[in-house]
Amino acid sequence: MAFVVTGAAGFIGSHLVEALAAAGHEVIGIDRRAGVPAAARHEIVADLVSDAPDVTAALAGADAVLHLAGCPGVRITGPDVEALRLRDNVVAGARVLAAVPNSVRVVVVSSSSVYGGALHDGVLRPSREGDSLRPTGGYARSKVALEDLALRRAVAGGAVTIVRPFTVAGERQRPDMALARWIRAASEGTPLTILGSPGRMRDVTDVADVVAGLIGIVERDAGGTFNLGSGHPRSLTEMATAVCDVLGVECRFNVEPAGSEEVAATWASIDRARSLLDYEPSTDLSGIVRRQVTALQPA
Repeated sequence: MAFVVTGAAGFIGSHLVEALAAAGHEVIGIDRRAGVPAAARHEIVADLVSDAPDVTAALAGADAVLHLAGCPGVRITGPDVEALRLRDNVVAGARVLAAVPNSVRVVVVSSSSVYGGALHDGVLRPSREGDSLRPTGGYARSKVALEDLALRRAVAGGAVTIVRPFTVAGERQRPDMALARWIRAASEGTPLTILGSPGRMRDVTDVADVVAGLIGIVERDAGGTFNLGSGHPRSLTEMATAVCDVLGVECRFNVEPAGSEEVAATWASIDRARSLLDYEPSTDLSGIVRRQVTALQPA
């Protein structure tokens, strides 16, 4: 099968391209930055909102499209950030959905941030796909807007799947994410900055498991909405301590206030993915940190 991956030079996208190719699929990678893995059959360097002819042709001719491109990060700030999120998360998503024939499945990668955390009606529990969405912050709201576009496609008879990954970790993780920041700090001998309470929790998910879930969706042509998490939240203290242990340094923390977009806990219900995708994640926190550290070493 021929798959198109947008955001193919990014963290999850690059791993997805390699795994799809290893499974025998043909892959076209689209990203506005060069650097799509060589495993892709073809690399298109273009902005999704530019209406580039080769992008339009690739989207129209795919057997399935996995849309990961977007403006990441719940913490980014600046006078233009909301316009950037609208452009990259909503407008670009609309262009992709419009360019793909209704009969061809589009897998829209959203975010667990749409839940607004794991506290539901005052009860801490796993977030389920059918829960009401309570986005906190501009990033989460832009992802809800993207999901609304996907749901419109479904109502119109289009093949579409919404995926909500939880905190994804592994090689090539973005430098602004917690484990990457802490690895850098620990390597430099500086304290690890924790935002908010050290007891806050995140459902840390191995990038390999997220990729396996995405491939399971396209190979099974599965529709609806799926959480892709580990199902086991970890405290920030546990995560930071794993970094210190792997690097063999004493843990020193610097606790700073968290922004309003920083929820107390994330926690995925993965029952639907287990049932329909045979999804069985296994997050070895120390192993993930070791892989990230190794990947940062000079070749």
